[in-house]
Amino acid sequence: MIRTIDDSISVSPQLSPADMPALAAAGFGLVINNRPDDEEGGQPGDAEMRRAAEAAGLAYLSIPTVMGGMTRAQVDEMAAALQSTDRPVLAFCRSGTRSCNLWALAEASRGGDPEELTAKAATAGYDISGIRPVLDTLSRPK
Repeated sequence: MIRTIDDSISVSPQLSPADMPALAAAGFGLVINNRPDDEEGGQPGDAEMRRAAEAAGLAYLSIPTVMGGMTRAQVDEMAAALQSTDRPVLAFCRSGTRSCNLWALAEASRGGDPEELTAKAATAGYDISGIRPVLDTLSRPK
């Protein structure tokens, strides 16, 4: 189930290669995989997902993360990915939560308002209040 955070980003649980043509038809331009390979038995591998996305005309990026273990490099990579396209982005992981958290951290690192980010996540069904202190820190002017 795809959950829209705003016009530029949506998140979802695990996708399959067969989903890619429909995502392209829906107007997405970039798919971001936030799952490490072999996180769970039976999940499609990153290479298989990339081939399917690219065959459907989608850009594809892999930023594998683990909950509670996101690094500044991953946040920066997500921020760069979000800035790299003017088309909607769909990020996925096992449940969508990790992708939502990484999006919020990336946006905060770019100066996004933590209150607004938290509200957008809540509208999409995600409670990111647990990372609010980090959002506040990242959003402060350097």
